Amino acid sequence: MIDFQTRPEDYKHWRLSFEGELARLEMAVAQDQPFGEGYELKLNSYDIGVDIELADAVQRIRFEHPEVKVVVITSAWDKVFCAGANIRMLGLSTHPFKVNFCKFTNETRLAIEDSSRFSGIRWVAALNGICAGGGYELALACDEIYLVDDNNSAVSLPEVPLLGVLPGTGGLTRLVDKRKVRRDLADVFCTLVEGVKGKRAVEWNLIDGTFPKSKFQAKVGERAQELARSLPERGTGASAGGLALEPLKIDRKDDGIVYEHVRVDLDREKRVATLTIQGPSADQPKTGDEYLAKGCEAWAIAACRQLDDALCRLRFDELEIGIIKLQTRGDVDALLEVERNLLADQGHWLSREILAYWGRTLRRLDLTARSIFALADQESCMAGVFLEMALAADRIYALDNEEKPVRFAVGPWSNGALPMSHGPTRLQVRFLADPLKADRLATEQPSMTAREADELGLTTFLFDDIDWDDELRIAIEERASLSPDALTGMEASLRFAGPETCDSKIFGRLSAWQNWIFIRPNATGEEGALVRYGNPEPARFDWRRT
Repeated sequence: MIDFQTRPEDYKHWRLSFEGELARLEMAVAQDQPFGEGYELKLNSYDIGVDIELADAVQRIRFEHPEVKVVVITSAWDKVFCAGANIRMLGLSTHPFKVNFCKFTNETRLAIEDSSRFSGIRWVAALNGICAGGGYELALACDEIYLVDDNNSAVSLPEVPLLGVLPGTGGLTRLVDKRKVRRDLADVFCTLVEGVKGKRAVEWNLIDGTFPKSKFQAKVGERAQELARSLPERGTGASAGGLALEPLKIDRKDDGIVYEHVRVDLDREKRVATLTIQGPSADQPKTGDEYLAKGCEAWAIAACRQLDDALCRLRFDELEIGIIKLQTRGDVDALLEVERNLLADQGHWLSREILAYWGRTLRRLDLTARSIFALADQESCMAGVFLEMALAADRIYALDNEEKPVRFAVGPWSNGALPMSHGPTRLQVRFLADPLKADRLATEQPSMTAREADELGLTTFLFDDIDWDDELRIAIEERASLSPDALTGMEASLRFAGPETCDSKIFGRLSAWQNWIFIRPNATGEEGALVRYGNPEPARFDWRRT
């Protein structure tokens, strides 16, 4: 089982320091402390343990240090920035772990880009040595990239020629979509094992600049200071201090996981998990300053952290769980009040960070490779962000009860505050054929019964008390009988209707192409490139294109 919680004082692989408006994040991977057995983390190569610490550092910079405007990410070791994901680790890992590892790693890079987009934090990659594979993909997630000019250091994406796979965390897409590298030059770059150095790397727009070794740290520091001076404060209250993210309280049971506001019940025999999230009480903070005073125990922060952790644990620890039954509980009006207050206070840095965190967590739900059925029964709180969670599901089942109607309510966050990975809202995706309906629901934010919601198209099926249990049982049994591979591909294709962005292209291609390539003999067969990497015998390929 994987523990996704850590803190800076427990880091094994990163050094995080602060100086006024600047943060410095140094990669110092402990070679002899891998997450698993059978490999060493040479040359600042990384595994899931390294990336869990990076994800934690990104989160803490956002919540605990509102004064920070610029983050410099570099290496603590001379002549090497990062050699990328550890090849031995990948060679020893199961296929599901490899794919989930790539997905988690890319979500961490997206969190960096999210902090730039929504929090105004700028990230500067200071590549003080060789930078290959996932190391360069980490640099690509930053706003600016600078490479030391020492006649040796280069940037490279050598996965195709060396390993017979692809850069697994968005490298190809970020090259052409984000950095606008010319397609033919990107083609050459991605087939050069040795990579590209200095002046040529600048000319091809692979990096933003290069500095001689003797001046490298000073020049990067000057650029970071210049950037910080050009940026505004991150929001009201940024000078008053941050919010400490205390460890989550988790009760891990044989048949589930229990948090304060989130519960996961596991039926491994039926391959079903029931994910239940409890809404807030009426007494919640109204402003960012009040959230600071309340601390991370406030519902809007605590519930989001718990949901995020639960999703990660389901992905890595419960591989045979195929269906998530999503249940919501709580008071509709209390939940909507929390949303309205946070949305009204977006000028405050913490209110903005809380809302952005909910956006990232719901996108993690969107990208989770499980069938998700949302259940709206008599106890449900099918409103606001909980309705957003239901809209992220593959199906919504609602109970039709005239005596105690289930209440649906569109909340203020459904009007663009929680975009999906490819840009639109979940309402816009649901009503792609009728965008005016999506706009009207988001603007008017109606409250309605389950029957009214069904008439508007907000549910998949509406059942009465007599049929409810049997219909759900049949639907879940039928779903569990289908190929998990086919379902993963189907769900990933159907959930993201409409336009694409850099983010959605990365995940779409990761789910399809990388997933497929990882199980092809040319990569992971006994004579495949990933397996034979570092051995004297070269890989042997099946040369047929399929």
